[in-house]
Amino acid sequence: MSDFDLIVIGAGPGGYVSAIRAAQLGMKVACVDKRTTLGGTCLNVGCIPSKALLNSSEKYADAANGKLDDLGISFGKVKLDLKAMMASKDKIVKGLTGGIDMLFAKNKVTRLTGTAMITKPGEVTLTDGPDKGVYQASKILIASGSVPTSLPNVDIDEKKIVSSTGALALTEVPKKLVVIGAGYIGLEMGCVWSRLGAEVEVIEYLPRILPGMDNEVATKFKSLMTKQGLTFTMSTAVTSAKATAKGVTLTVTDADGSNERDISCDIALVSVGRKAATEQLGLDKLGISLTARGQIIVDEDFETNIEGIYAIGDVIEGPMLAHKAEEDGVACVEIMAGMAGHVDYDHVPGIVYTSPEVATLGMTEEALKDSGIAYNKGSFPFLANSRAKATGHTDGFVKMLACAKTDRVLGVHIIGHEAGTLIHECATAMAFGASSEDIARTCHGHPTMNEAVKEAALAVDKRAIHI
Repeated sequence: MSDFDLIVIGAGPGGYVSAIRAAQLGMKVACVDKRTTLGGTCLNVGCIPSKALLNSSEKYADAANGKLDDLGISFGKVKLDLKAMMASKDKIVKGLTGGIDMLFAKNKVTRLTGTAMITKPGEVTLTDGPDKGVYQASKILIASGSVPTSLPNVDIDEKKIVSSTGALALTEVPKKLVVIGAGYIGLEMGCVWSRLGAEVEVIEYLPRILPGMDNEVATKFKSLMTKQGLTFTMSTAVTSAKATAKGVTLTVTDADGSNERDISCDIALVSVGRKAATEQLGLDKLGISLTARGQIIVDEDFETNIEGIYAIGDVIEGPMLAHKAEEDGVACVEIMAGMAGHVDYDHVPGIVYTSPEVATLGMTEEALKDSGIAYNKGSFPFLANSRAKATGHTDGFVKMLACAKTDRVLGVHIIGHEAGTLIHECATAMAFGASSEDIARTCHGHPTMNEAVKEAALAVDKRAIHI
């Protein structure tokens, strides 16, 4: 008799959601994580603490830079208490991770703490921690997430050369911060420390920021971030980084390897991507098949080539996003239970939580052109939206792309205040195969930011009202 029906390895968003859903379906479930707190990277050192700092740093910047003066709200000298700001962030994290403990108790999920290794199909060994030992399960689900990657000759010490984890725990505002990589995480953390007073330079190997995002949106976003004080050094490779007594010296070249030079800073943030966290699981000995990038290969049921061992989230192919991992996990355990689990990978939103936010869904304009798909485009600026004018959030626009033949919405890209919230109206519509006409004919409350979505839909047919 197995100890459990299912052991989930990893208590991040994919893992803990899988465990809870499996328990709801009547399985006897254990969830293993080497951290003493639940929630994985996302809740502990990722999504949640970064959003807490983005929120508090934005409020500080608004007050310190006189942005509220026009609203009749004036301050004396504004003082930053970084220690208190970090304590507030930690309190939020503690509350949410503790909440998962309560959810595990409610759903009768057994929590195990330690480093997990799959010693054979149906067997998980915890090699350390308070629950060290061997556990049996009918099925095993790998949801161990991902870890930051670095570059050759760039060693992360989490003191002066940091990953996102170290960038969330700095004890003082650096005079100069260099962000290596112009993706989601690097730009978010760059904005946090820029608002708090750091000089921030972003170095990117490619000639553009936010690789894979709609180029028109990325170009506009870069111009807005430049206005906010970030500087960008594009088409540049970092070949080495050396921590010194005074800070960090980066050696860089142009992307073609020419024009070598040094850049000095107090802190260097390495934000060049993430890789699957599978090294300690014993996959080689089990013979589990991996991609060239080290991610686990699974079938349509999320099962590996070894019967009874499954994988979801960042350890398999697809966007490394918490919400994608959650959807994977629910679908996986529902399939285990004989249900029809499904994830719509065409409609997974991507969001940058800066100010303004950036949100993307579906196909970009570049992807449509490359695929030879005829499309119509509608765009509407927030400058013409009454709620945006009333609240002072007029930067950005909504861009909608629809099939020229069927009018089905193929992509929506938003840069603007609360873009990450607005995009979900479009996600629901697109999930049900909506046309731009469907969105245009849907009554939107006034005054709301969502009216810009309606106007963009109207603009697809060149009949927007307010531009």
